[in-house]
Amino acid sequence: MAQRLNKKVLCFIDESGTAGAAPFQLGAVFVLASEAGRLDKAFSDLLPADANEVHAVRMDDGYLQGLLDRLRANAQLDRVVMINQQFAARPGEPAEIYAQAVVDTVKAGMKRFRVVLGRESVDNVDVITDVNHHNDHPAFDAYMTAARVSEGRFRGVNRVARLDSGASRLLQLADVVAYARRWIIAEDVNAQGLRERFGIHLL
Repeated sequence: MAQRLNKKVLCFIDESGTAGAAPFQLGAVFVLASEAGRLDKAFSDLLPADANEVHAVRMDDGYLQGLLDRLRANAQLDRVVMINQQFAARPGEPAEIYAQAVVDTVKAGMKRFRVVLGRESVDNVDVITDVNHHNDHPAFDAYMTAARVSEGRFRGVNRVARLDSGASRLLQLADVVAYARRWIIAEDVNAQGLRERFGIHLL
């Protein structure tokens, strides 16, 4: 009997830092494909009409926190899961380290997204990452191919695509989510604050 798939889920992933070095975090935004356009517009509407690509590392922390505050107030985020996962420094091939981080983050997000779907398992997931020198690499592709066969929940991923973040506001939102952990380091906010104020779960 064929497996009954849940509605299409999109996972947008961007990074803060460099794979293998510290600090290195991934930010992930999980949303139903049918609701991605609404979330994209809600985020875009908070930016100036002539705004260029959002790069968190180049922007004022207060502005970014206000942006997330306004997003939380103006968009229905109860069906959106945002995750920030931090990874320790380690030796090895950066593309493989990045790939493993993506797999770990996606699996964690899929587990949390069960509540949104009301299912025990989540499948039918497309992962979209910001194209960079780590994931535009044969070692990354090889790791993804193997993970989709053997890595538990990650077997529910249909494909992993690379996209220039300039073309997607939701990748830019994932960039802000990835950067948000720096606010704890700077003692601007704590982990509970990130979760309660912005809806960002730390792993």
